[in-house]
Amino acid sequence: MNLIHVFILGIIEGITEFLPISSTAHLIITSRFLNIPQTEFQKFFEVFIQSGAILAVVFIYMQYLVKKPNLIKSLTISFIPTAVIGLLFHKIIKRYFFDSLQLIEVALFSVGVLFIIFELLVKKNKIQLTKSISQIAPSQALMTGLIQAIAVIPGVSRSGAVMIGMMGMGFKRDESALYSFLLAMPTIFAAGALDFYRSRDALLSDLGNLRYLLLGFLTSFIFAYISVKWLIGFLKRHTLIGFGIYRILISLFIFYML
Repeated sequence: MNLIHVFILGIIEGITEFLPISSTAHLIITSRFLNIPQTEFQKFFEVFIQSGAILAVVFIYMQYLVKKPNLIKSLTISFIPTAVIGLLFHKIIKRYFFDSLQLIEVALFSVGVLFIIFELLVKKNKIQLTKSISQIAPSQALMTGLIQAIAVIPGVSRSGAVMIGMMGMGFKRDESALYSFLLAMPTIFAAGALDFYRSRDALLSDLGNLRYLLLGFLTSFIFAYISVKWLIGFLKRHTLIGFGIYRILISLFIFYML
C-alpha cells in the first residue's frame, strides 16, 4: 500500500460510511481492484479510518446530542447488542467475513432488493413513516441494536440496516439516518479501539504505518463531513430505491469482474 492507495481508500470510506451501501464492502472491493494485499495492517486500516468519518459526525451533531439526554440512553441500549456480538465473534468476522467476496456480493444484492421492496410498501401505505427519534422506546432501541449487529457481515451496511429497521418501526427516513449516524459513534470507535489493542504490537513496530493511518483518517473525515450533510437533505426528498439499484449493480460488478 502506498500514499495514493491511502488517499483513495480515505475518500471511499468518507463518502460511503454513512450511505446505505456498505463502506466495508467498498473498501474491500477497492483494495482488491488496486491489488492491495489483505494483511492484518490493511484490515486494521480499513476499520481505523472509519473513526475519521465518525469524527465528522461528532463535529456536526455533538451539540445536538448533548441537549438530548434521553436520546443518549436510547443509543446506549442500541449499542449493547453490537458490542456483545463484536466481542464474541471478532476473530471470526475478521478472518472469514472480510475475505469472502461471494458473501459481500450476496449481501449487497439481497439488501438492495430489500430496499426496493420496502420502499414499494411505503409507497402503497403498507408502512407509514411518521415518528421522530425523540419518540424511540427502549424496546425499539434494543431492536435497532440487534438489527445493527447483522451489519458485521460486509456488504449489509450498518447504516442501511439501521435505517431499514427503524423505518420498519415507523420512523422517518431522515430521522432513521440521523439515528444511524449517532449510533455509529460508539460502535465504530469501539471497533477501532478493539482492533488497535489486539494488533498494537504489529502496528507500532513500523512507524511508517502511522503516517498511513493519519492520512486515511483525515481524508475520511473531510469526505464524511460532506457526505453526512448531503444525505440528510437527500432523504427528506427521496427514497432508498436509488441506493437499492446501486447495490444491485455493484454486486453484479463483483460477480463479473472480480
